[in-house]
Amino acid sequence: MNIIGPDALVFGVDDAAACAQYLTDYGLKPAGGGRFEALDGTAVVIAAADDPSLPPGMGTASMLRKTVYGCADQATVDAIAAELLKDREVRRLADGAIESVDDLGFTLGFQVTVRRPLALPAETVNAPGAAAQRGVNVLGAAQDAQALPRTLSHIVYFVPDAARGEAFYVKRLGFVCTDRFTGVGPFLRPAGTLDHHTLFMIQTPPHMKGVEHFTFHMGGPTEVMLAGSRLVAKGYESFWGPGRHKFGSNWFWYFNSPLGCHVEYDADMDLHDGSWQAREAPMGADASQLFLFQHRDKWAPGGPPPPGAGA
Repeated sequence: MNIIGPDALVFGVDDAAACAQYLTDYGLKPAGGGRFEALDGTAVVIAAADDPSLPPGMGTASMLRKTVYGCADQATVDAIAAELLKDREVRRLADGAIESVDDLGFTLGFQVTVRRPLALPAETVNAPGAAAQRGVNVLGAAQDAQALPRTLSHIVYFVPDAARGEAFYVKRLGFVCTDRFTGVGPFLRPAGTLDHHTLFMIQTPPHMKGVEHFTFHMGGPTEVMLAGSRLVAKGYESFWGPGRHKFGSNWFWYFNSPLGCHVEYDADMDLHDGSWQAREAPMGADASQLFLFQHRDKWAPGGPPPPGAGA
């Protein structure tokens, strides 16, 4: 199944105005109809929780109503429909997309991807012993540099049965496990991407079922830091980060949100192909991050240390 990755996440929210402001401040562009897009057209879509056009909720506090996956072509969408019709209802939509439900009750959509090709520079690094990536007199730090989400990266589910969920995505949709936290859940990627993961599952009690966080890829760690600092300056609360994960190697910074889940910025994720051997480790602070920073107010030498800096 040539599934590329998530094209859109659809939420039924309690406060549409607050969510719209949050997604705009996060860096997504309002595109009308409750849709907020990254630079490549992947998106978060919001509607009022009681909007009758939304798929039903999961019976928990989660506001996520649908995860829409982008596929390479219509043939892939049709193949997925044929596979899922073996044992469940599949609804055909007017634009050729389909909608169904996975084995854990998450509503899924599949469509020919809306992703637009991007031609943007990556962050560059100058290091002794290597050819300069950034030329002479080219600055690496600019206060007004653009730091916008480029593409929808991944989503993390709280699930009551991670093994059952993994079996569905691997056996029915062709996902591959790249790494695993023992007793917690797998990092999964579909066949159409080399990204370390587009889906991670965390085993939880049934009443917690839903989305834990989602994230968009940025152009590099500096963009993660810039975008996160700007979000803090607008009054939003940092939840975890900035830092760098071990599994996936991606830089991260998570924030609280009015969408009932955390929202992350990430950058520089590992790529894997079929020759990769999945790793496994117990989940914990040492396994979750290579290192972790904590945001604090700006400070410069010459004055007292910032509050909370310690002895």
